[in-house]
Amino acid sequence: MRTRLSICRRKRRFADTREAIDFAQGHDLPLWPYRCDRCGMIHLTSRRKGKWRPLS
Repeated sequence: MRTRLSICRRKRRFADTREAIDFAQGHDLPLWPYRCDRCGMIHLTSRRKGKWRPLS
């Protein structure tokens, strides 16, 4: 599933996975990092289906 450009523009961007995970740990929702196919940066998602894949 490709990220819509309008969604990408609204999401916070992280330079690396560690930075995204550190940010996510401060929130009550479970959030997972993924590399955006639009901007190439790391975003966070709460979705477990389709978009999320473990990053190496």
